[in-house]
Amino acid sequence: MMNTTARDIRACLAEHEDEMIDYLKALVLAESPSNVPEAQAGVQSLLADALADLDFEVRRLPGRGRSGGHLYARPRRRARGRAAQLLLGHCDTVWPLGTIREMPFEVRGNELRGPGVFDMKGGLAMIVFALRALRALGRTPPVTPVVFVNSDEEIGSVESRSYLRMLARRVERVYVLEPALGLSGKLKTARKGVGRFVIHVHGVGAHAGLDPGAGVSAILELSHVIQKLHALNDLERGVTVNVGLIDGGQRPNVVAPVSRAVVDVRVPTREEARRVEAAIRSLKPTTPGATLTIEGRVGRPPMERTPRNRALWRAAQAAARTLGIPLEEGCAGGGSDGNLTSLFTATLDGLGAVGDGAHARHEFAFRDRLTERCALLALLVLHPSIPPPDASSHDGRASKRPEIVS
Repeated sequence: MMNTTARDIRACLAEHEDEMIDYLKALVLAESPSNVPEAQAGVQSLLADALADLDFEVRRLPGRGRSGGHLYARPRRRARGRAAQLLLGHCDTVWPLGTIREMPFEVRGNELRGPGVFDMKGGLAMIVFALRALRALGRTPPVTPVVFVNSDEEIGSVESRSYLRMLARRVERVYVLEPALGLSGKLKTARKGVGRFVIHVHGVGAHAGLDPGAGVSAILELSHVIQKLHALNDLERGVTVNVGLIDGGQRPNVVAPVSRAVVDVRVPTREEARRVEAAIRSLKPTTPGATLTIEGRVGRPPMERTPRNRALWRAAQAAARTLGIPLEEGCAGGGSDGNLTSLFTATLDGLGAVGDGAHARHEFAFRDRLTERCALLALLVLHPSIPPPDASSHDGRASKRPEIVS
């Protein structure tokens, strides 16, 4: 049964639905591809202005070359010593500048279309409007909300990773506004870890017709390596090892002196990550005279269903019941910044837009689910502190929550 708070939030968001869609349109029109750092300024300004209007202190954290910088915001007035919660998102997209001319922002019936509308500018709009609804209703969250939006998530969060670690260690929980899983809008309570490896094979070049016996074919050796890599696949355990790119050789009449394979690895647990990584690093050449050089690692650890993450999922279930909406959970094969924050604190992912087509030409978000999911986020922001399942962090060290970053 919907309580007064849930009813008021739904009504407030419904009243401002058109305004939210207009704001989402502005975010989409501010194209922000990851590989154009200066393109992040427009979307970050829209977010900074909206959060400043909510009386948040907004900091623009400059990038160091590869990214367009990041945005951090916290309430100007907050109780010292109070626990904090992080609303997390990214403003970069995979779409190059000019895509908006080919994929304009459109409202087609119940679908909102445009580059980045689903992944994940819909989630960014939800952060702003959930906080606006709580402010309009005079509801003060018992756990202080802070916001972090990075601009390099789509390229691995290399520069923002240190900020993510720092914030995750200082907050009680993290709500990740990545898009939902599937058309039913499942929350992502688990994500596979993601690894990238490059296998370099070194052979000996020789003329393929005049002196083939003097050569050692790096391509032949690579064929053996590929078979060993694919033997690591275990679909029942959720382990996938995919050789997605190969190259090598110089000319058809030369025994190949070099070759290379780029390998994608997906694993469901940290234990599997260690096992698969060790197996790849222990590869030995089969062809006499060939040598291997192996680079890479599992860079995004899995987001597992830890006890503290399960507690956050139960809170989401309760909030959904209060709102009278169905809610399911699922495991995503791709990684997000939630993979990293989950190592340090309770994390719930996939709270953003419901739709389809991330990184695809048909990208869209359902209009009628936008305010619904925004209401769910607002209720979760109002949730009281959740006692940790035990006194330890994920890695066994004592859990400590210093005051949010100043």
